[in-house]
Amino acid sequence: MGTGRQVALLRGINVGKAKRVAMADLRALLESLGFGEVRTLLNSGNVVFDAPGVKPADAAARIEEALPKKLGLSSRITVLTAEELDDAVRENPLVDVATDTTRLFVSVLNSKTDRRKLEPLQKQDWAPEVLALGTRVAYLWCPEGLLASKLPEAVGKALGDAVTTRNWATLTKLHALAQGR
Repeated sequence: MGTGRQVALLRGINVGKAKRVAMADLRALLESLGFGEVRTLLNSGNVVFDAPGVKPADAAARIEEALPKKLGLSSRITVLTAEELDDAVRENPLVDVATDTTRLFVSVLNSKTDRRKLEPLQKQDWAPEVLALGTRVAYLWCPEGLLASKLPEAVGKALGDAVTTRNWATLTKLHALAQGR
């Protein structure tokens, strides 16, 4: 299972006025669950932690269960291993397509088996937007911005709350943090 380094992505945290949580409280929660070297990135529910011997799905379930009890809110949690995050960064076929990385997004799937639900979307013409699928992620190039894009809505419709999206800058910062940089 590698080093045991994992990355938790909380869906819908600190977006607008809903589901507000301090990152210090989130770190304390993960530490109380026995996870080590807990670090957060930004104020939007991105956590890197060590959990040797714990499967990512089990870590996600433990965090999801503890959130309402300890912090009074619920959120769908997606947990990746550091290796899966490394793959997502390395595999991105749209890095050279995106002229503005603030408009390049990565939708992380709760399960890689959910990828098949997105395959029909690849057959559609999204121009000027672009969709590409990785092992456990979907890459979305939205040149007009996220709010003006139809692609994130289609991905969300196909997967419901079994997906969470981060922009490329956040994902690469998380990657560096997970790699110990």
